[in-house]
Amino acid sequence: MLKTDHQSSLAYARALDEKDQLAEFRSAYHIPAHGGNPAIYLCGNSLGLQPKATAGALEEELRQWQEKAVEGWFEGDRPWLSYHKYLQAPLSGVVGAETEEVIVMNTLTVNLHLLMVSFYRPTSRRYKIIMEAGAFPSDQYALASQVRFHGYDPQEAIVEVQPRAGEIHLRTEDILQTIDQNGAETALVLFGGVNYYTGQYFDLPAITEAAHRAGAYAGFDLAHAAGNVPMQLHDWKVDFAVWCSYKYLNSGPGGPSGAFIHARHGNDPDLPRFAGWWGQKEEERFLMQKTFHPIPGAAGWQISTVPIMSMAPHRISLELFDRAGMDRLHAKSELLTDYLSWQLDRLNRQEHRFQILTPSELSARGSQLSIYLEKEGKNLFDHLSRHGVICDWREDNLFHSGGGVIRVAPTAMYNTFEEIYQFTNLLEQYYTPKS
Repeated sequence: MLKTDHQSSLAYARALDEKDQLAEFRSAYHIPAHGGNPAIYLCGNSLGLQPKATAGALEEELRQWQEKAVEGWFEGDRPWLSYHKYLQAPLSGVVGAETEEVIVMNTLTVNLHLLMVSFYRPTSRRYKIIMEAGAFPSDQYALASQVRFHGYDPQEAIVEVQPRAGEIHLRTEDILQTIDQNGAETALVLFGGVNYYTGQYFDLPAITEAAHRAGAYAGFDLAHAAGNVPMQLHDWKVDFAVWCSYKYLNSGPGGPSGAFIHARHGNDPDLPRFAGWWGQKEEERFLMQKTFHPIPGAAGWQISTVPIMSMAPHRISLELFDRAGMDRLHAKSELLTDYLSWQLDRLNRQEHRFQILTPSELSARGSQLSIYLEKEGKNLFDHLSRHGVICDWREDNLFHSGGGVIRVAPTAMYNTFEEIYQFTNLLEQYYTPKS
């Protein structure tokens, strides 16, 4: 845990920025403006900023369409027929996978449903799904509907792991114990990688190992983890994972989803799946044969034609991630959040004003800190917004006290230490009595 002996001065924040090895990447993104100055954008956990090269990538594909029309599938610098392949290598580095284990297709919840076709196959003996309580609602809807589709009652088939009384975070030992206790009846363990509300990063390898020990599959929704925290999905032997690309991966609103399928499954053509022609072996795709022979690897789960205009922005973003590297990005993220949490602790030492819901252990969090305020939370959020801070407000669904949470995500790709200083300075101004 870093918890460096930071300083509260502007000069100190600027000195950290001068030593930042990733400082050059900020200039690769469009920063929203506020009152003629750059806004303090701390909402990359909801929608990442637009890379400046995105417009050129879209224009390139529009020209390809304009000049080559249908021949664009086969001609040009990047023929559309192979477009998904340009994203696989850099994406594999983001999630710690082999190139053939990842694919970009569809959107997140669509992919979750599609992969549950393969990895949630309940029987009269094994039918339960174990998940975290307080998961993002879309996951809850998807899992409940899958359970009902197979004829089971979600109240009986879905086991939610709750924090202990009086606690906010899930303890890893409680997750593993729940898996062990329900092991004989469990078909699937499906967790978020990082909880959207508290920002807790779960112990994915430990959960995966426990699921396999129980004879179940292990899958993860990495919407708040991909591009945020370093992972090694292949080495951890995760069965499958899905994520979106519009948060930390900066690929635009509604950007395409990614999926990971471990090689031991991806190369099994007999594993049940919903098939479509884009997953058919490329050498057979245009033979229009009746029998489906999937492409080896995750690409064999593709169903529909690749949406090129959505893939192009994602390709640009992944190229930036490939240059920056997840290890360097995470190292900066740790220092950013450490500096932010130190500043928040400093303000709380003056007078207790808020609670940090996100774990203090660096290994249990990513870029997001969730700040809980029992009183005046929305007023403080509005104060920040008026002064050019773009962050995120969530109503209280944890303590049910009428308060709320400001989610703040200092993102290593484009946020600075000076912005953290400015953000906490605005908090201090809000709490300073007016003379």
